[in-house]
This record gives sequence, C-alpha cells and structure tokens, in this order.
Amino acid sequence: MIDIRVDTISQLFGTMDPFPFRERDLAKDADEYILSRARAIPARHALEILVHIPQAALDEKTPINLTEPFVKYFRFRAEALSRQLSELFAAGRLSLFIGLVVLLFCLLSGQALSALLPPGYFGDFIEEGLIIVGWVANWRPLEIFLYDWWPVAQQRSVYRRLAQAKVVLLGTPYLDASDDFIAKA
Repeated sequence: MIDIRVDTISQLFGTMDPFPFRERDLAKDADEYILSRARAIPARHALEILVHIPQAALDEKTPINLTEPFVKYFRFRAEALSRQLSELFAAGRLSLFIGLVVLLFCLLSGQALSALLPPGYFGDFIEEGLIIVGWVANWRPLEIFLYDWWPVAQQRSVYRRLAQAKVVLLGTPYLDASDDFIAKA
C-alpha cells in the first residue's frame, strides 16, 4: 500500500494544468513520492494507493473515484516512456551503423597505411591507433544497448503497475505527522 496524506484533493494534481479535474497531471511531488514507494514494493504484489484526506475537506464536489485520473496519468507516463525507449533504440541503431562504418574505415585505413609505411613502430602505432578509434566509435551504441535502456524500461514497468493500482479515498478525522507524503499547500 502507498499512503498519501493531503489537505485537499487538488494538492495531488498539477495547478498549471488547464484541463478539467479528470484530465490533470499529478503534481510532481506526488508523482515522485508514489513512484518511489511503488519501486520499493516487489513486482509480485498488487499496488493500492490510499489517499487520506481530512473528513472536513470532503464535500459533494470531491470525487469519490480517484482511480480514473490516476490510471489515465500513469498510462500516459508509461506510454511516454515507451516512446522514449523506442527513440533510444532508434538512436542506438543509427549510432551502431555509424560506429560500424567508422570501425570498417579505420581497419581498412590502418591496414593500408601500415602496408604503405616502412615496417616499424610508426606504422604499428598508426594502425593500432586507428583500430582504437574505430572501437571507440562503437562505445555509445554499446552503452545504449547494454545499459541505458534498463532504467527507462524499469520505470515504464512501475508506471504500468501503478496504472493497474486500486486508488481509495479515505476521510480521516485528522492527519498525523508521519513520514508519509503530505502535499504542500
């Protein structure tokens, strides 16, 4: 369970968003808090978000079902991360193509220069230097395909889990000062 304690429901949503309540983004602090708590919960456990609000703040305008705006927001974030992942892989493929072309050029150039130069340290130096340059040109694509995509995929996975979370609004007689998220007014 992820507990959120707020004074009003509007504290959960971005104030700069011009859309009606159901279309608003979550406030940055709320998003970061929920995301950090969800990461700490093992993937095999279903997520539930409990929103605690003072009973006095509940009125007929307060939506009872917060699930819909939360689901829409988390789905949107997961889709945005999917697009980011696709763009990262596209950049990786382009970088890999360029890196392989540079590597091929460096290998061929190194061998050609080595054959033209008299045997010795200078020819070996040029050939080895060009080989190193060719492999360094492949550094970025290897970094993308080996390491850079993992954090994006993991965050997308957490947002997908959050999009399936049950969101419950609880009116409480008072809010205690705990370490749970308390939105700032």
